[in-house]
Amino acid sequence: MIQGLKRLDDDTVEYNGEVLHIPHHIAVIPDGNRRWARQKGLPVISGHKKGVDTYRELLSNAGDLGIRYVTFYAFSTENWKRSSAEVEGLMSLLALQLRDFNKIMGDNRDRIRFIIIGDRTKLSSLLQKSIARIEKQTENNTELTAFIAINYGGRDEILTGVRKLYDDILSGNVSADAVNEDIFGRYLYTAGVPDPDLLIRTSGEERISNFLLWQLAYTEFYFEKCLWPDFDESRLIDAIRAYTKRQRRYGGS
Repeated sequence: MIQGLKRLDDDTVEYNGEVLHIPHHIAVIPDGNRRWARQKGLPVISGHKKGVDTYRELLSNAGDLGIRYVTFYAFSTENWKRSSAEVEGLMSLLALQLRDFNKIMGDNRDRIRFIIIGDRTKLSSLLQKSIARIEKQTENNTELTAFIAINYGGRDEILTGVRKLYDDILSGNVSADAVNEDIFGRYLYTAGVPDPDLLIRTSGEERISNFLLWQLAYTEFYFEKCLWPDFDESRLIDAIRAYTKRQRRYGGS
């Protein structure tokens, strides 16, 4: 629970006397798990484990602030190129989190809806079944929706959407003349959800790395120098504070 926080309405909170404007949807690129582990002389997987703890804290804090959607870049299509030991460790960590979901999430298991986005076909059948179980278990939770991008790539998402739309045009379910941005958005993994208001990336890197290429068109970007495992409540507040000061122009000058 965030101390000194008072919800004013759906869009604003008061935090220790300071009024903050709350984004409805934040996207997160959690960079720096490996560097964090190496700096501490720990195995790489230790950084990823600490990163999972940081993610759980983020979701709890986001719920307190009134953020409605969090989209988290957990494993990209490019991550398969990492060492087999690291990939196997990440998949094992994911399997453990899904297996012990109720214990790990605690009270938050009744607050948060989880949806996994990305191409699941490359995941093991056990992981796919576990993902389906968690999505079904949490589908009626309404306080916060957490999208977790696993085996996800922004270009792949767009191409997949194009193929599905093409099939619907050929079958007569959609008129080619009627296709616009809203209709195409229905073919993306985040269909029906407002685009992110704020993107947070840690570790000082300033790029989007093939993440939500369509959805980030008018998103405000916030780059945090700390490594992801060190991203805590105070740094989230810093990001919200910076967002509050932005004047969103949606492409205008």
